[in-house]
Amino acid sequence: MHDSQAPAALPFTPVRVGPLTLRNRFIKAGANEGMTPQGLPTQALVRHHRELAAGGVGMTTVAYAAVADDGLTFSHQLSIRPEQVPHLRVLTDAVHREGAAACLQITHAGSFTTMRHAGSRAPGSASSGLNAFGMLHGVYFQRAMREADMARVAGQFAAAARLAREAGFDAVEIHMGHGYLLNQFLSPLSNRRRDAFGGGVENRTRFPAAVLRQVKDAVGAGMAVCCKLSVSDGVPGGNQPEDAAVTARILEAEGADLLTLSGGRNVESPWALFGSPMPTAQMKAVAPSAVARFGITMLEKRTPPDLAFRELYFLEASRVVRQAVRMPLAYIGGVKSLDNVERLMEEGFDCIALARALIHDPALVANWRSGAVKQSACDSCNGCVARIYDPAGVSCVHGPGNDPALTRMVALQ
Repeated sequence: MHDSQAPAALPFTPVRVGPLTLRNRFIKAGANEGMTPQGLPTQALVRHHRELAAGGVGMTTVAYAAVADDGLTFSHQLSIRPEQVPHLRVLTDAVHREGAAACLQITHAGSFTTMRHAGSRAPGSASSGLNAFGMLHGVYFQRAMREADMARVAGQFAAAARLAREAGFDAVEIHMGHGYLLNQFLSPLSNRRRDAFGGGVENRTRFPAAVLRQVKDAVGAGMAVCCKLSVSDGVPGGNQPEDAAVTARILEAEGADLLTLSGGRNVESPWALFGSPMPTAQMKAVAPSAVARFGITMLEKRTPPDLAFRELYFLEASRVVRQAVRMPLAYIGGVKSLDNVERLMEEGFDCIALARALIHDPALVANWRSGAVKQSACDSCNGCVARIYDPAGVSCVHGPGNDPALTRMVALQ
């Protein structure tokens, strides 16, 4: 695929993603920043993404923006509304001044919510029944969405993408992984439907593909439309790489400009997402309730006892998707060294998405390019995961932390 370029040079060359050209192949992956305590973009969020842009990434992804209030996982999560646009424009302007592109990750929680919905109405999902995540927060049940619900939510994704474009974002990333609503349809762990949206993987992909189609129709000529896709659910009975390959071919046919390949689910297998054990002691220390601490204890019991971090832990699964499609793919999962970046380029991946390594060192890409370092010093301890509940927002536990005052100031003063 990339025979004309030496692997050592390729990561630092431009790449086309739909209508967008990135200055290099490095993308800051969407990872909950914990910097919107009132649901509004703050100066902390602006600074975080400006530093990533200044540190050399081709594109930075603002994480986890809900397309509707009933799609929020947490009350302090970003929810895309017209009044957010001026604040988000401060962020995209700051990123653009540093030469990088800005992407907004858009999502809907479905049943993966801590929010009680109006009246007794349970949150919508692929199937009805007990709500494994919500019951820790008093949201005990979920209901199967009807086609009218799906049409409404697809419209909300399209409207959120239009607002993202108005706010100056160059791309949106539709979140189809990790157990959120669209993944609740994709995964047999949560989709037990017997209609046209359940059963085989083609049917399970029908609703996520319809969301992509509406977003493409809304903004496709003016911005890149990307998707985050789990290559494996990481537990028995869930999606396997071969299922993800089928979904990827459907998304390619619908016009997705880039797939970022991730894995794991927030309830059933969060350790699979990170490739290493969760920092349960730190998570318990910041847990908002005894019920939440109980959930973390259950997580400890389910985590494979022999789990140890290894670099490129999604590579085998991601290869299956790479062989199934021709479209641009971003690899994510345990990339720590420039040697591994070059290996991934040789394997045919177009971009490299990084999260923890860039939280540890926002200037990692620039340092790789200059030769100052060849290996990230991130130790994959996942302590940063617990820090999304820190009043100052996410940061590396080995670093100085953030200024908590910045999370108390909205982006546009």
